[in-house]
Amino acid sequence: MSRQTTKLDTKKVNAELFTLTYGALVTRLLKDYENVDDVNKQLERIGYNMGVRLIEDFLARTNSGRCTDFRETSEKIQLAFRTYLGIFPQVNNWNAAGDEFSLIFDTNPLTEFVELPDHCLQLKYSNVMVGVLRGACEMVQMEVNSWFVQDQLKGDNSTELRIKFIKRLEDAIPIGED
Repeated sequence: MSRQTTKLDTKKVNAELFTLTYGALVTRLLKDYENVDDVNKQLERIGYNMGVRLIEDFLARTNSGRCTDFRETSEKIQLAFRTYLGIFPQVNNWNAAGDEFSLIFDTNPLTEFVELPDHCLQLKYSNVMVGVLRGACEMVQMEVNSWFVQDQLKGDNSTELRIKFIKRLEDAIPIGED
């Protein structure tokens, strides 16, 4: 009698492990801070720190150069979501000035096994993404603001993340290092 072997899809296993680990982190933050607004700030701060570090890996993997405009930046952001989360959000809803757009997610892997309790309806569960975008863009001299407009976790049809270009940051040399 032979043993039946099952082949695991490692990408799916890694994604599910990440989702569950992220859920445990959010739960821990809710227990530690007890205030949903403080948890939202902490998730954004954690995401910012992740983005500051992830941008180097992304640039090395993709061998990307400097973006010439914000539309090109949106394409790189879209590629980063596919690379790190295995999702391909749509870039839509550009404003007339071309400095603001939306990322539309049909599915959000962070919220796969999640239901928000009634006392957490103000929780921005995926706020880590907001921070990652801000941190990564800041490392390539772009100040952006990002926020969630819609969230499937709160009953919307899709998840929409809005990103607005604020300004180009100047390269700064630390004081005393001319």
